[in-house]
Amino acid sequence: MKNKINNYKDLIIWQKSIDLAVNIFNISRSFSKEELYGIVSQLRRVAYSIPSNIAEGYCRGRKLELKQFLKFAYASAAELETRLIICYRIKFLSLKKF
Repeated sequence: MKNKINNYKDLIIWQKSIDLAVNIFNISRSFSKEELYGIVSQLRRVAYSIPSNIAEGYCRGRKLELKQFLKFAYASAAELETRLIICYRIKFLSLKKF
């Protein structure tokens, strides 16, 4: 029997994106304080936008709008990945954390 989806919080993609945002927040705590308003802020903002877009798209109630907001979330995930690659290459992240 399939699980019934009553709201966006039941979506596995939303749950996993929340976990990702929390992980980004925790990982970015170890970055230098001089980066608080630079890369730390950018990483957190883009990580938070992923579950936010999923939730907003779902709550709009139309499949076409959900699809559009999922595209926004996907684009934000690509942006986050790009920033994480840069952080790894400039040695802000270890390979394990990356």
